[in-house]
Amino acid sequence: MNFLVPCLLGLVVGLLMGLTGSGGGIVSVPLLIFGLELPLSQAAPIALASMAVSAGLGAYLGFRAKILRYKAAALMSTMGLLLSPFGLWVSHLIPDKPLIIGFGVLLLFVSIRMLVQAYQSLKSSLPTPRTAALCELNPNTGKFTWTRSCLSVLFLTGGTTGFLSGLLGVGGGFMLVPALRKFTNLPMQSIVATTLGVIAIVSAGSALMASATGDMNWAIATPFICGSVIGLLFGKKLIDRIHSSRVQQVFAVFTFCIACDLIYKNVF
Repeated sequence: MNFLVPCLLGLVVGLLMGLTGSGGGIVSVPLLIFGLELPLSQAAPIALASMAVSAGLGAYLGFRAKILRYKAAALMSTMGLLLSPFGLWVSHLIPDKPLIIGFGVLLLFVSIRMLVQAYQSLKSSLPTPRTAALCELNPNTGKFTWTRSCLSVLFLTGGTTGFLSGLLGVGGGFMLVPALRKFTNLPMQSIVATTLGVIAIVSAGSALMASATGDMNWAIATPFICGSVIGLLFGKKLIDRIHSSRVQQVFAVFTFCIACDLIYKNVF
């Protein structure tokens, strides 16, 4: 039973990640809190370890397909790794209840935005991409034209992702994808692959630091990671048979309910 429950929870997370392409990782922490009654300080490192493995697999596939912008991912990851310990340090200073309430507010924001995106996709009214971006791909070389503004944006995005990773145990895809869509002219497949690369490196670094400080419960983390990988691969098999926007709607409603429950229980 001790092995089965975290494995099943990981399976759910991996399935959501496989079906939606991203976002499943953000429900890892609340599922571990509800399903195994873990404090946030233990749930977050387990979620990070799981995301490091799952995102690493996705990033590797993107690298093989030559759609991963590895230099941009390296820049964001460097800043993320520098600020992740600071987020981890802050998380030990703040009591669990305020942290969980803050996490619930973050979930509310993510779920509402996902609902809007799914609605726009079903209505074929997604906003048109920007014609000018701070980070432009050179059409001749297929590489970024590096400017001070481009570097500043990538460093800021990576640093914020790292801080939230250490603080709340989130991968940061909910922030990286919109930022890369806004500030670059990368195609969506390349944005997803680059995001997964950043998540894999920053999550792995945060998980290793948590393990070094004794916050990682590997007895729970190991079956949870195994379940998430199985769920991810199974979700990839199902993704062509299910309308992704409908899945995103269901996932957004599920996330919204979890957020409301987290906030209600810890406020009242």
